[in-house]
This record gives sequence, structure tokens and C-alpha cells, in this order.
Amino acid sequence: MFEDRSLMCRDCGKPFAFTAGEQAFFASKGLTNDPQRCPDCRAAAKRGRAVAAAGGREYHAAVCNSCGAQAMVPFFPRSDRPVYCSSCFDQVRAGADAASGAIAAS
Repeated sequence: MFEDRSLMCRDCGKPFAFTAGEQAFFASKGLTNDPQRCPDCRAAAKRGRAVAAAGGREYHAAVCNSCGAQAMVPFFPRSDRPVYCSSCFDQVRAGADAASGAIAAS
């Protein structure tokens, strides 16, 4: 039913074998998409997720759009989205929650 296939890794660009046994395993788990990464890159991605889950998150410096203070955020800031320091973010979130509550109450 399944035959070994050669796929390209999206991270390193090297070809890797998607064996018949792996295909059967994927099918038994209900997975319909082919793997995107080779076994080495999959292992590296898994280690990266483990580090992030253990608090090894990378932070980036940004300037708060509301008060202008320096802020450290756990994502890469983009110019098309506002970035807030912790206290301004709490105020913005409280305002959004109040606005959505007022809309729901009407």
C-alpha cells in the first residue's frame, strides 16, 4: 500500500526518505499531511519547543506606542502593529474588554 518516497526538507533543503513504515504510522494517527522537515530538523525543532516551554523564550526590545517607554516583548515587533509595555497593554486590554462587554450588554 505505501512505498518509500523522497521529500525535501523545508528547513535545510536536503532530501529525506519518507518510508512506507512512517507513512503507515502517520496514517494510523490520522495524519494526512507529509512531514515538512527531515528527522534531524524535526528533532531540532522539538528541542527548540522544549526550550521555549521551559522559559527559554527570546525577547526583543521595542518602544511602547502609548507611553514611549522601553519594553521587552516575546515576539519580533512589526511596524504595522502597535507594541505596548506591560502597564499600557493591561490598560488597552481592559478598555477592549469593557468595550466588548458594553456591546454584548446592548
